[in-house]
Amino acid sequence: MALSLGEGGGGSRLRRQLESGGFAAGEYVKQLSQQSDGDRDLQEHRQRIQALSEETAQSLKRNVYQNYRQFIETAREISYLESEMYQLSHILTEQKGIMEAVTQALLLQADRDDPALGARRAAAADPFLPLSAKDAAANEEGRQRTLTTLLEKVEGCRDLLPESPGKYLVYNGDLVEYDADHMAQIQRVHAFLMNDCLLVATALPNRRGAYRYDALYPLDGLAVVNVKDNPPMKDMFKLLMFPESRIFQAENAKIKKEWLEVLEETKRNRALSEKRRLEQEALPRPAPTPPESTNPFDEDEDEEEDEPSAEEEVVDLSLEWIQELPEDLDVCIAQRDFEGAVDLLDKLNEYLADKPVSQPVKELRAKVDERVRQLTDVLVFELSPDRSLRGGPRATRRAVSQLIRLGQSTKACELFLKNRAAAVQTAIRQLRIEGATLLYIHKLCHVFFTSLLETAREFETDFAGNNGCYSAFVVWARSSMRMFVDAFSKQVFDSKESLSTAAECVKVAKEHCKQLSEIGLDLTFIIHALLVKDIKGALQSYKDIIIEATKHRNSEEMWRKMNLMTPEALGKLREEMRSCGVGNFDQYTGDDCWVNLSYTVVAFTKQTMAFLEEALKLYFPELHMVLLESLVEIILVAVQHVDYSLRCEQDPEKKAFIRQNASFLYETVLPVVEKRFEEGVGKPAKQLQDLRNASRLMRVNPESTTSVV
Repeated sequence: MALSLGEGGGGSRLRRQLESGGFAAGEYVKQLSQQSDGDRDLQEHRQRIQALSEETAQSLKRNVYQNYRQFIETAREISYLESEMYQLSHILTEQKGIMEAVTQALLLQADRDDPALGARRAAAADPFLPLSAKDAAANEEGRQRTLTTLLEKVEGCRDLLPESPGKYLVYNGDLVEYDADHMAQIQRVHAFLMNDCLLVATALPNRRGAYRYDALYPLDGLAVVNVKDNPPMKDMFKLLMFPESRIFQAENAKIKKEWLEVLEETKRNRALSEKRRLEQEALPRPAPTPPESTNPFDEDEDEEEDEPSAEEEVVDLSLEWIQELPEDLDVCIAQRDFEGAVDLLDKLNEYLADKPVSQPVKELRAKVDERVRQLTDVLVFELSPDRSLRGGPRATRRAVSQLIRLGQSTKACELFLKNRAAAVQTAIRQLRIEGATLLYIHKLCHVFFTSLLETAREFETDFAGNNGCYSAFVVWARSSMRMFVDAFSKQVFDSKESLSTAAECVKVAKEHCKQLSEIGLDLTFIIHALLVKDIKGALQSYKDIIIEATKHRNSEEMWRKMNLMTPEALGKLREEMRSCGVGNFDQYTGDDCWVNLSYTVVAFTKQTMAFLEEALKLYFPELHMVLLESLVEIILVAVQHVDYSLRCEQDPEKKAFIRQNASFLYETVLPVVEKRFEEGVGKPAKQLQDLRNASRLMRVNPESTTSVV
């Protein structure tokens, strides 16, 4: 192909050639090499291919982003649709139950109006229906006998399933249980559905027709969900029993349908019988008539007692929403509709607020309290660190707010802070330890203090009306700061970084810590208290390094002037001294590139001022004496050496040069150190003033040639 194609036509032709099905890269490169006129043609062609690659990559990114957004929107719509379909199914089930109840009520009313018609209808509907009380008793006895016979085949359920006159077997059959997460077959079971509970038993391997007890579920806390067929997984249904759920597979679609229908019907009948029982208990019972008394004075006493007594208020618990409240709470918990469950509880508490506590109310409260415990356990699990920690503090707001509404503010506060502590610790552990310490500290401070700030803001939002919880947050913040300082010290101080690097890292941590003042939280004193030990160690370690270096230079001191050889080197030294605060350094420079100071004194000045500058970055009041004593020790080493050299030197010229260096130390270096220390700390240091004002720091024996400390 021609290599001199235009940008537009060549690009489209090249694209078509690369997108063709029979494109061979080797042949294409070989042909391109043969047709090219030189290196420039190949470079231009390479640039066109590179531009086409970048354009394709950008187009692919745009398509991926667009498809991702569409996928998220589709998933959200599917979730909404699934929720609406479930609600619609629930509403249809309720409507079906209401219609059947209305039909049954109408038939009962018709039977009361015309008993003969009711008997004929009953006989036509069920030719085996008992026609007498004796036959009814026999039928009931037969049901219980059948139940007893079947339960004798189940090991371990005799004590768990007490005999009661109203309990009978409704339906039973073999099922296969599957794992709810991986849809793997677990075991074969046999289910016994009774009028008030469901018994699940596992088949014994070596005994045909014998079973072992597995679980017993009351119908009040049981929810049945149809599982859509997804070959090869079909004919399945799910049983929801907080806090677990189990999936069973029927033999075929017909048996599955029978199970779903008979479970719903039995649950409905159970609810209706419970409703009738509550209505009968709510009816006022006539008071027993006391025996007639022969005492004529009892009549007056009875009249006085009857006057203040009023008819005891009856609590109406026959309302439909109250009857269905336990089951509705189970559904809300199973669907993770925590807000709906708490709304129902608030509605019940508001309704019963001014009602007397009767026996039916106590029984209802007992059922509701069991659901409240279940709901609390679910919310506690939502806040546990074992759950996903993604989403930040706002992800916990839903569970925290519902726990607070349930009156569990203290537990909500404890779980929220534990969740956030685990999240912060995980975020710190996931940080990559970079080669540059300062870069890692920047990332560490950003991650930690941003998480702390977000947690504080979320805490203030969630627990705005619970002032007692703020002390727990302060304790948590202190423990989190200790975790941060452990990671900080391990990277900065344990790795023996230079004092300048440690000073920059501490400065970064302090600046991030000041961000918390936006919400009225000042933890600067905590970070000072936790870092003081490591900073003291770093200052003393660097002080020892300076002292050892100064002593080493002193041992090789020849008391000669410095010759910097070039004007550039002299200018650089002037700039360094000016940055150290020595403004009159020019009076110590001589002709050409000579400096009328010793190399030891100049090196000592630069090293001491650098130490002071870095130490002032680390300064806080607890380090005042440590820094001051370190400076005094460093200066003493240099001054003692000058004093000793003055006494021992016999050459007049060298002695005059030593006096000039001593004058530089006393009159220039020490005032600069004192001034800079006072600027950085905010108050003068008496020890440094004493050093400057004394003509000799140490008194020595004039006849001796050694300094005495």
